[in-house]
Amino acid sequence: MDEIKITIIGAGIIGLSIAAELSKSHQDIVVLEKNTSFGQETSSRNSEVIHAGLYYPPDSLKLKLCLEGADQLYALCQEASIPFRQLGKIIVAQEASELFALEELFKKAQSYGAKDLTILDQKEIARLEPQVLGLAGIYSPRTGIIDTHALMKHLARSAQSRGVDLVYCSQVNLLQKESSGFIVGIQQDDYRVRSRLVINCAGLYADQIASLVGIDIDQQGYRLHLCKGDYFSYAKPSPVSRLIYPLPHTHYLGVHATLDLGSRLRFGPDAEYTSQIDYRVAPDKADKFYQAARKLINHLEREALVPDMAGIRPKLQGPGDSFRDFIIREESALGLDGLINLIGIESPGLTCCLAIARMVAGLVAEILKD
Repeated sequence: MDEIKITIIGAGIIGLSIAAELSKSHQDIVVLEKNTSFGQETSSRNSEVIHAGLYYPPDSLKLKLCLEGADQLYALCQEASIPFRQLGKIIVAQEASELFALEELFKKAQSYGAKDLTILDQKEIARLEPQVLGLAGIYSPRTGIIDTHALMKHLARSAQSRGVDLVYCSQVNLLQKESSGFIVGIQQDDYRVRSRLVINCAGLYADQIASLVGIDIDQQGYRLHLCKGDYFSYAKPSPVSRLIYPLPHTHYLGVHATLDLGSRLRFGPDAEYTSQIDYRVAPDKADKFYQAARKLINHLEREALVPDMAGIRPKLQGPGDSFRDFIIREESALGLDGLINLIGIESPGLTCCLAIARMVAGLVAEILKD
């Protein structure tokens, strides 16, 4: 049976970031991915936004890693010529009843560490974005967009250049603890390897991987709830040059307006819990999206809204649940020393990816120092 030092399950943005980071100081690393290439699920089906850390509670991993990760991501983009644009974002209060909540969000975000925020009145919004509808807004100049595929391609190449093996079409169907590590089974060809460490960053399937090794995912609070988000794009030139968001909803940021690097305007995502993975966008949602979009931006044409794409978020909180943070945990407390679980890595996971990788590298160093 082949021996591996570190096995990473999942080649999304998180798995690739961890592989690239660990390869700086470790050899004998393998990344197992069930799909035919990297980043074919959540990592490639999102808004591609670099967040500035406005929404997350103090002392949460989501806030800490978002603030660290945004700076790291911008620095990497500059260093490695990864396409990005620091467009800025305006969060708007659309009704007088929302003004107090906007002010509270501004105060909290500032106190938690979000940088360079300013409050805009109606005239200031109109000066920056004449077509945006809002009584007041929060302007975040540090919010941006990134070419996620280019980022993943860079991380994959960096990891491979330092000896990491990226193995595609390799779905893990066995994870068994041994005294000196784990037996990892791959469904294709019924293949088995022995690995000293296992890092579970399987995205939508991370709870299933955890259950393979005997973890009670309900008892530990690891069960994921799939939440689908559809997008509609605008088939005419964009009337805005920045990202435009409503005040956040309880469980998601609301249907917002984002731009890609080609300045194409897109609205979404919405949020709909689902029991299955289905990336089709229902055309009959166009009216709902139009009603949400026209509250943000003036003079939009209904006929220009066309179905775009859908993504699925691996959420730890189910419908009506309170905030849940990322789970990034070494599992020696469960008798599974050498297993690191990353579960519920949804937004702002893209922004956090490099900071998450450094955190995991710290956990790996602790495991291997003995």
